[in-house]
Amino acid sequence: MEQRLLGRSGIKVSPMGIGSWAIGGQFYMDEKIDGYGQTDDETSIKAIETALDLGINLIDTSDAYGIGHSETVIGKAIEGKRNQVILATKFGYMGNEATRTLKGYNLDPGYIERACEASMRRLKTDTIDLYQLHVWEIGLSEMETVVDTLERMTEKGKIRTYGWSTDLVKGAKLFSENRNCSAIQHQLNILQDAPEMIQLCEERNLASINRSPLAMGFLSGKFNQDSFLSPDDVRGAGHSWTESVFKNGRPAPEVLEKLHAVRDILTSNGRTLVQGSLAWIWAKSSVTIPIPGFKTPQQIRENAGAMDHGMLTPKQMEEIDQLLK
Repeated sequence: MEQRLLGRSGIKVSPMGIGSWAIGGQFYMDEKIDGYGQTDDETSIKAIETALDLGINLIDTSDAYGIGHSETVIGKAIEGKRNQVILATKFGYMGNEATRTLKGYNLDPGYIERACEASMRRLKTDTIDLYQLHVWEIGLSEMETVVDTLERMTEKGKIRTYGWSTDLVKGAKLFSENRNCSAIQHQLNILQDAPEMIQLCEERNLASINRSPLAMGFLSGKFNQDSFLSPDDVRGAGHSWTESVFKNGRPAPEVLEKLHAVRDILTSNGRTLVQGSLAWIWAKSSVTIPIPGFKTPQQIRENAGAMDHGMLTPKQMEEIDQLLK
């Protein structure tokens, strides 16, 4: 597959990136686990190196993931290879490294600049390619402050462009009116479509960066009605925003039914379920860029294999629409 553009920035990126939430390890938000279990940093580094070897150049992370730990691991993995990477990270949430806990957010200009400097130190870089607001919902006055700060940081060369991680279309419309905004990161997968956000991205020449493209791992196909995830995993920790797929640590029955209905189409032409799910996202629009999470090189290789198969056909997309209605 050909590279895609990171919105109006003109930066070229691979058709998919890698999402680095899981490699941050365990941390807490709202007094609940917000990570995907224990990780091994050496394995994470090998996985990132595998992604680069396979032509994936977009790495997405946040200073919240593991309270900076994800960024630190990435910094080690890309040392000496910075010119091969488009780095995207996020800011806004305040974390305590000693307790590995997120608590509240801070969008003051001084804090944003300090957060950016800290991210650059961990990532071992002197500029961030895409700097994204991580707080999903903010007020209008806060948005104005954030945008003014990001515009100044772009002029200074600390960041090349910026975006927002949110599922709120109205907010994204206002945010994207500013000239150096190039991307909206939002949820998108075959079970959780986002037609209005995709339309906005197309109309405004923005990259649609797709978090949770595999529905927090559900679209790997390894879960069934007997599966159970403990409270030590974000999917079983009781967060309200996971309940559309995982509720009380178990896959929701309705999503199991939906996956069963479309499985044959997604796995056609030699694709795995994961590869078919990514192919669906590419077929939705030319501006979509999925960023599936990972823990191991094996997962990276399977995800990257989707690029060899390309996107689903219009006929397959129509069949899936009919089956999911």
